[in-house]
Amino acid sequence: MARGANRRIRILLFVFTLVFVLTLGRAMWLQSVRAQSLGKLASGQQQQTVTTPARRGTIYDRRGLQLAIGEQATTVYADPRQVTEPEVVARAVGRELSLDPDEIYRTIADRSKGFVYVARQADPKAAARLQRLHLAGLGFYGEERRVYPQGRVGASLLGYAGVDNRGLAGLELQLDGLLAGRAGKQTVVRDPFGRAVDVLNSTPERDGQDVHLTIDHAIQANAQAELWRAVHDWHAKGANVIVMNPRTGAILAMADAPGFDANDFSKVSDDLHRSRAVTDTYEPGSTFKLVTVAGVLSDGLVAPSTTFTLQPEIQVADRTIHDAEERGTVTYSVQEILSHSSNVGAITLAEILTRQQRDVSYWISRFGFGHRTGIDFPGESVGIVLPPSDWTGATIGNVPIGHGIAVTPMQMAAAYAAIANGGVWVQPHLVDHVGSAPRPALEHRRIVSRGVATELTKMLRDVVIEGTGTKAEIPGYQVAGKTGTAAIPLPTGGYSDQKYVASFVGYVPAGNPQLLILVTVNEPQGAIFGGMVAAPVFQAIAKFDLQYLGILPHQ
Repeated sequence: MARGANRRIRILLFVFTLVFVLTLGRAMWLQSVRAQSLGKLASGQQQQTVTTPARRGTIYDRRGLQLAIGEQATTVYADPRQVTEPEVVARAVGRELSLDPDEIYRTIADRSKGFVYVARQADPKAAARLQRLHLAGLGFYGEERRVYPQGRVGASLLGYAGVDNRGLAGLELQLDGLLAGRAGKQTVVRDPFGRAVDVLNSTPERDGQDVHLTIDHAIQANAQAELWRAVHDWHAKGANVIVMNPRTGAILAMADAPGFDANDFSKVSDDLHRSRAVTDTYEPGSTFKLVTVAGVLSDGLVAPSTTFTLQPEIQVADRTIHDAEERGTVTYSVQEILSHSSNVGAITLAEILTRQQRDVSYWISRFGFGHRTGIDFPGESVGIVLPPSDWTGATIGNVPIGHGIAVTPMQMAAAYAAIANGGVWVQPHLVDHVGSAPRPALEHRRIVSRGVATELTKMLRDVVIEGTGTKAEIPGYQVAGKTGTAAIPLPTGGYSDQKYVASFVGYVPAGNPQLLILVTVNEPQGAIFGGMVAAPVFQAIAKFDLQYLGILPHQ
């Protein structure tokens, strides 16, 4: 009997020893053979790297009004490997966030992914209701949604930021490196319900910088309203305006019509998103005559009172060119050539300038045409200017009167600002300062003498008093400016006889300019001349701006 008991004890000891050896062996195998793969699996299931977005900087107008801000939103995401009931989660998300539950289900049912977005920038209150359901596998974090509190005002120059809060157009794109800041990162450990239980490491975010513009909201809003009125009244294809301080180059308004609401940028065509004052070109017509007149005056070839006998038309190569209005032979001074916007007279002056070392092409470049202005805005066009080597005999009959050359409205505004301020070209700009840092120095260069600028201002004053720009006159103020009317080139060559660009550029008060305003109206119907279509828009905008800025009439 004792022998049987001993035998049973030996058997039990053998069994226990065998179990212990097997258990120990498996433990060692798990540790040595599968430790790495199991560790990776555990990390994939329990650890997650989450981006913590930085606050995007606010954009202000020059008086501190908010033009672009960040609004709090909540982004909902999921780890499909931790979603235990995808059908339940999909229905709950669809109900609380007003999304398609079938689409949500397809997103979260793919267990090959460890991170998927469920809803970007959702309403915080709706997301909070969803979070209170404690659904396994769902995660939440706050981020900003870009909002434009002024709606349509300034939309084409502000541009917009996308769902990732990165600038996609306009100033939002141009200044993205300053506005965006730097996102942070957190590696978090989550329990089976998706709740964060520990933070392993963290890199803090760095908020973006605030930007203060030169734009004035009131001036911008009024300019847009007047542009829209002009487009409506003349059944035009579009229009744009620039309002600038000619002494500093600060842009107070830059508007396009038709426009759009920056909050709904995805609902309008890409064609409306750009700011045509910077990105698009047009043949300027008679506003370009200033360049030739400035050249002959600067080189002492003529005086404002120098007279010329002008035939009704002039032959240049194989082209016959006449003035816009029929007339006989006249005797015009240089001053009258500009005030009456004589094509024949402008070409006559250009032919004199062509024989000089500093010819027409020299003065075109000197005034900044064919070069970017350097304005702080994306997509600026350089314009279309033929190099001197490509000029033909017919070119001198086109370019001096603003044909065969394409410029941006911003280039034209900067050129006239140089005459307004006494002869110095000043770099136009939209940004006043970023954060607390002062603005970097702007480019300045003298292009004509103060004396020549003064003579040109007198001539441009006559354009408004008795020439083609009388509809720009403002009682109590002296306005200097120039009209422009240009046929639109056809894709097949030549020019349309039905489609025109009407423009006016001027400054006020002429003796001490505080405002420079350029207006272009594209394809107006019923009238085509800049003096009829664009000059009244200048007048309406200038009247408002003068009163708003407290610029008193001359005594």
